[in-house]
Amino acid sequence: MNATKTPAVELGDKDLPAHCPNPAMPLWSSHPRVFLDFGHDGLAKCPYCGTEYRLKPGTVMAHH
Repeated sequence: MNATKTPAVELGDKDLPAHCPNPAMPLWSSHPRVFLDFGHDGLAKCPYCGTEYRLKPGTVMAHH
């Protein structure tokens, strides 16, 4: 079987704080909401469904 990799979902400032499932996902594929923790590389992966997220270049993460 030949699996194709789905491109990462790109997020900007207006999408933060980021969570999965995201609003574009169909209801049938829903799982409990989990907030995403981005690494220094700007990447995060959902622990439930494996969807990959990437911050758009120039996106600033606010720190508390």
